[in-house]
Order: sequence, then C-alpha cells, then structure tokens
Amino acid sequence: MLRAFRCDLHIHTCLSPCADLDMYPRALIEKSITEKLDMIAVCDHNASENVEFVLNLAKGKQLTVLPGMEISSLEEVHVLALFDNLPDLLKLQTIVYEHLPGKNQEDIFGYQVIVNDHDEVEGMNERLLIGATNLPIHDIIDEIHLLGGLAVASHIDRPSYSILSQLGFIDPETPFDALEISAAIDIRSARRQYPDLSTYAFIKSSDAHFISDIGRGFSTMIMEAGNVHELKMAFEKRDGRYVKEGD
Repeated sequence: MLRAFRCDLHIHTCLSPCADLDMYPRALIEKSITEKLDMIAVCDHNASENVEFVLNLAKGKQLTVLPGMEISSLEEVHVLALFDNLPDLLKLQTIVYEHLPGKNQEDIFGYQVIVNDHDEVEGMNERLLIGATNLPIHDIIDEIHLLGGLAVASHIDRPSYSILSQLGFIDPETPFDALEISAAIDIRSARRQYPDLSTYAFIKSSDAHFISDIGRGFSTMIMEAGNVHELKMAFEKRDGRYVKEGD
C-alpha cells in the first residue's frame, strides 16, 4: 500500500570534519525520531565509518536508515550516493579512498570522529575527508550505479560545491537520479528558478551538520516501502510513486 514517507536523505555525523561533535550516531537516531522522519540517509564527506553504528541503533525502530556518502568529485562537485546495503557502500568506500589524496589537519579542518553505537570513540579518520577525490563526476555516478545505488547532485542551489556553482550547468546526459535542493528553498520555487532542469526529480534535504538541523529540510515521498528501489520509482514517477512538490 502506498503511503507518505517523510525523508531527510542528507545527514552528516561527527565523522565529517565540518559537523558538530554532537552529531554522534545515537543522537542522530533520537533526533530523527523526534522529528517524525520515516527515512534518513547518513552521508558523511568521502567516508562511511559511522554508518554501521547508525544502522545498528535503528534496528527495531520505525526509522529506515540508508547507507550513504557525500563524495567530492575532481571538479569539487558534491554527489550523494544512496544504497540499501552497507556492503555496497563499503565497496564504493574502497574506490573513494583509492582516489582521495591528503591527510587531515585537525587544527585546520576539524575532528573526524568515529563513534560506535555505545557512544564510545573508536578512533579518528586521518584522511583528508574535506578534500576532493580525483574522480570526475561521471565516473562517480557510474560507480554508484554499478553498485546498485542512486546518485543525487547535492544542494544545487548553493553557491559552493554544487554542480551549478562549479560548472554553471548540468549536461542533460549526466545520469543523476535526482537533484537535491537545500532547506533554504522549496521545490516549487526551485522549479521556477531552474526551468531547464525539469526532466530531473527534485528532493529537499537538511544537509544537517548540527543536531538542530535534522529534519529542517525534508522531502515527502509517496512510496510502498523505504528503500532504494522505491526511491528510484518515486524519482521516475512510476507506479504511483512520486515526490510531493507542494502541499
């Protein structure tokens, strides 16, 4: 049976150097439930070590967690990768790490903390997660699709690290599954602002880096279940699935 799913598909944890240290797995789950979200995606910058712990904490709760990642391309464009299964995300993680140069400097870029499902610090990620990979956008999208995931262009309305801010346009041949807008704009306004992107599905997310931001931006999806297959159908407006674009 089709129903409405309240979805925030872009949330960071304290693994992302630009995220608040209070963004540990248990806090994410508790805030997401408080905000009455049905589905979230954990998308740290170029990394995924905290995803397993968020998944563990969501077991038995009325909340679906999609394993995800926000990858920075060679062009410094941010791309969301969304999966159903952690093993598929970890395969992508191996590819990303093979193409991610540099080492983090905590005093400059911030801490990159791995926190488990018992609220214990397991360690620090020493890679330069705030940096860009040397993978072009199309290669990233291809790898995501080969692993069965969805590729979403991050916050296209923002003045930095979006495909429009970096390249100025989206090639119609770029096979994004959807385009994300930030919490600063609604989907109907985005449609008016970007009429040339009418062939793409639009979603809205919080891109939360602070606990208070979780659920500040969300999309309502009409689907049968919370998974990547149903999301794909909603993005393509198939079999009654769709993304609501207004009240």
